[in-house]
Amino acid sequence: MYVDESGDSGLQNSPTRYFALSGLTVHESRWRDLLAHLVAFRRTMKAVHGLPVRTEIHASDYIRSPPVLGMQKHVRLAIMRQLLDELAKLNYISFTHVVVDKQGKPAGYDVFETAWQALFQRFDNTIGYGNFPGGHKSDKGMIISDSTDGRRLTRLVRRMAVHNPIPSMQGGPARNIPMLRVIEDPHSKDSVESYFIQACDVVAYFLQQKYAPCSYVRRKGAQTYFNRLQPVLNRRASYANGFGIVML
Repeated sequence: MYVDESGDSGLQNSPTRYFALSGLTVHESRWRDLLAHLVAFRRTMKAVHGLPVRTEIHASDYIRSPPVLGMQKHVRLAIMRQLLDELAKLNYISFTHVVVDKQGKPAGYDVFETAWQALFQRFDNTIGYGNFPGGHKSDKGMIISDSTDGRRLTRLVRRMAVHNPIPSMQGGPARNIPMLRVIEDPHSKDSVESYFIQACDVVAYFLQQKYAPCSYVRRKGAQTYFNRLQPVLNRRASYANGFGIVML
């Protein structure tokens, strides 16, 4: 699972109300298929829009300034929309999402850790039930994230592998169900070097914009762009909404 985030994880004086995580899951047997598809997409973007193949797609930066001198804003938005449409075509990938609404959260609420813990838990559970594309019920999973707080993520994964209390649905005491399907420590990878992380960046951005769109996104009607991913959403992550988004 490749993961990127959107929004600020702070509670005090934060510029964003929502903190979002998007995790792209692909089985290792289809990894090169996904890479080839993204490379082909980038070559198309170069031919059509003049975007160099190795230039990073970073959603928030694209809204603010052009990656290539003279590239108009509507073109940058179109590139990101087309990327979402390409991802939605791939029946062998799946996106899992967590969103924290920081409004009303108590002062001691740890936005970062709570969000990542929920994402790890859904990743582990979905593997365990064989609900990712292709089944693969007996498989294990690894996590590769953008350059974030790697030490905190490592501590969290190691702790969840030993102590992972799950609240009872019947209101009884929580049960300890260790997370056993996630192997190795999370690995950080610079998004500049990974089309997969860049894809997560764009998805996470439009996930956050779904709830709190900026003026340009609202004016262009792009707050609905996240909905274009419906064919590849991990709906089993949460049944509270039609998109499988885990809302905290």
